[in-house]
Amino acid sequence: MDRNSDDHGKRITNLLYDEGMIETWYRDRPEGWTLVSGLWSPFYINLRPLGSKKISKEILGEVGSAMGAVIKQNIPYISRIVGLYIAGIPLASAITLVVGIPSCYGRHLPGIKTEKEFWEKLPALRKDLEEHGQHGLVEGDFGDGDQIAIVDDLVTKFNTKLLARAQINEAAKDKKVRVSCNDVVVLIDREQGAKEVAATNGMRLWSLIPFKTKGVQWLKDRMEPYEYEVVTSYLKDEMKYQNPAVQRELRDAVLKR
Repeated sequence: MDRNSDDHGKRITNLLYDEGMIETWYRDRPEGWTLVSGLWSPFYINLRPLGSKKISKEILGEVGSAMGAVIKQNIPYISRIVGLYIAGIPLASAITLVVGIPSCYGRHLPGIKTEKEFWEKLPALRKDLEEHGQHGLVEGDFGDGDQIAIVDDLVTKFNTKLLARAQINEAAKDKKVRVSCNDVVVLIDREQGAKEVAATNGMRLWSLIPFKTKGVQWLKDRMEPYEYEVVTSYLKDEMKYQNPAVQRELRDAVLKR
């Protein structure tokens, strides 16, 4: 990441924290959060309100420009992007508006969280799509030879991105075209193993804000010392914080303030 990207990343990280889209157990919710992955976390990143904030016009434009620059600089061969339901859709739209890369979006798959579940439930899913008219697994225009990047708000363990690739490849079969989908671009990488899982599955992960190595440091001046200490410690050793006794200790420390 170059200096200009770091400047964008730091400014956006600070805005997200100030606007309550990066939450912590210390400031926002003493009991913390259980993530989709099943892990307990003392912080939570929720970018779904991004388009409804008062600063949305400003921040969405900056996010679209910065994420578009990540694509142009690192994977310039990308010809289409697919925004994932739900927070990835406005991000993909912002990239299209600012940078000009055409975007599609992945249809919501209720009750499906893994690639394995996708293949198991695909017949029922297809039946449901047929009953609701001309709906596809991926909505938007893409064609033979397109090189597609998946766009989302953040990544923790990468499971949903593998699911998205399966969804995109199956949508390409429906269109009788061949596409390549080996890249994922996110606004925030929590840096909790996703890049390694991506590589194991023949994919590449790109992010504007690598939260563990840079993002949390960018918030040091905004967080309380204890808040910063715990979030930093969690990112170094997440398993320590899966102990219910440790979680209770953190909750009680906040409630006793």
